[in-house]
Amino acid sequence: MDYIYAVLLLHKAKKEVNEENLKKILSAVGISADDAKVKGLIATLKNVNIEEAIEKAAMPVVVAPVASDEKKEETKEEEPAVSEESAAEGLGALFG
Repeated sequence: MDYIYAVLLLHKAKKEVNEENLKKILSAVGISADDAKVKGLIATLKNVNIEEAIEKAAMPVVVAPVASDEKKEETKEEEPAVSEESAAEGLGALFG
């Protein structure tokens, strides 16, 4: 994944995606580049339009529905009420 992130960073910075630049990015963040992986990745991306690939890969974000106020009120009403006396009795049982 580090190599892909480095390619995306180069693309975002409008720098040429080549072996030299990719190795510079990786070494800048402390990753020793594997020459075989770098060459393979650059060869794979030779005929790829990165901008188009990003657009195709973008997925819409699904937001979970928020509970309505009515449901929140219902759950609050269902909670059993605990009196101060019963709470104190429970604490007393803990300490003897």
